[in-house]
Amino acid sequence: MTHTRTTGFTLVELISVMIIVGILAVFALPRFFDRQIYDARRFYEETISALRYAQKAAIAQRRLVCVSFPGNNSVLLNIASAAPETNPVSCNTPLSGPNGGSPYTVTAQGGVTFTGSPGGFNFDAQGRPTNASGNTIALPATIQILGAANSITIEGVTGYVH
Repeated sequence: MTHTRTTGFTLVELISVMIIVGILAVFALPRFFDRQIYDARRFYEETISALRYAQKAAIAQRRLVCVSFPGNNSVLLNIASAAPETNPVSCNTPLSGPNGGSPYTVTAQGGVTFTGSPGGFNFDAQGRPTNASGNTIALPATIQILGAANSITIEGVTGYVH
């Protein structure tokens, strides 16, 4: 007499898989459908990238780069058309982005905004953050995005953005 072994899943294995799928459905799946979390994270990353780009452009071109926050949901970058010695506080030219688009603007999607209204500031020709009157910002400045877990920090002396 030959015994053939049947293959398949046991009842215990099927129930275990159903319990795991149920747990995932309750806790994990709602996160995939809340788009605002992803939009907030995207805007957070794009804002950090824009601020780092602004600092690097200020250093590379030896010009003042102005950062403004129009509408509380976007970042706009402008650059001085002349060297700091001849035109110390005027950012009168839109800064071109890495892809050549001008002006370099980052805009939030899906109703994401800044928490509060961040004040505009500048990066001087050495990459240091300065206020509108040209004074170096001594303390780290923070920018918070509604829905993002982390805040953006601009170090006062070095201008490092993280």
